[in-house]
Order: sequence, then C-alpha cells, then structure tokens
Amino acid sequence: MIEELYQKNLMRLAANAHGAGTLEHPDAESTMDNPTCGDRITIQIKLEDGRITELAHENRACMLCQASASLLSENAIGLSLSDVQKIRAEVTALLSGETTKNELTWEKLAYFEPVKDHKSRHICVMLPLNALEKILSDTEKKGP
Repeated sequence: MIEELYQKNLMRLAANAHGAGTLEHPDAESTMDNPTCGDRITIQIKLEDGRITELAHENRACMLCQASASLLSENAIGLSLSDVQKIRAEVTALLSGETTKNELTWEKLAYFEPVKDHKSRHICVMLPLNALEKILSDTEKKGP
C-alpha cells in the first residue's frame, strides 16, 4: 500500500527540488510544521504588486512534502493569493476524490492522486500550499 505513494513521478519531483534554498532579502516568509509526522517547511517569497516574483523553500520533510514544494516552486512565479487559494482548493478536492485529473490547473498535480487513499498523508502534500497561502494572506493584510 505505501509503495503506491512512492511513484516515480513523485520521486522525480522531490529529487528535482526546484526552488530549494533561500532568498537573499525575501519580502516575506513562513515556517509551518506537521506535528503528526515531523515535516517542516520554510517558504520565502519576493513580491511585486501582490504577485510572486521569486520563491524558495527549505524543508525537512517526507518525499510527498518535498515533491509538493518542488511543484509549487516550478509554478509559483506570477501567482497571487487568489491563485494559490484556487490551487489549494483543487488539491483538496483531488485528495478527497471530488475532482478528476482533467480539472486541475497544473497537470502534474495529478501525480498526487494516489495520496487520496492515505488521509494521514494529505497534510504532507498540503503543507507547502498552506505555508504559501499564509504568507500571501498575511502580506495582503499588512498592505503596502
């Protein structure tokens, strides 16, 4: 059953580690933990007019969280808070079985479909998205 989670496409995403590292002088950052498994991710961003211009992440996390962070980083440039909220909703629907692969904004989000049968691992996939949404939401509340 666990081998279903560790598919080659997810392992490749995690191994690519797109965006891994830190930014010099980020505009905002957030660190989030998953207390059930010990995952921790820090996301840093630079913004212009409410849109992401750079994103970096450091994580001490499982392969699913690493893959999610890598995919997020691949697609982050140009995203706004509403874009991130839309992606989060899509992933939530995918993990709960309420949507199909064809309804996803990013094709590679479908790689996480096997996780839907492992509820305890949903937070692993969601952690990078949750951290990014928090950063953007907090930044929007602060204003310019």
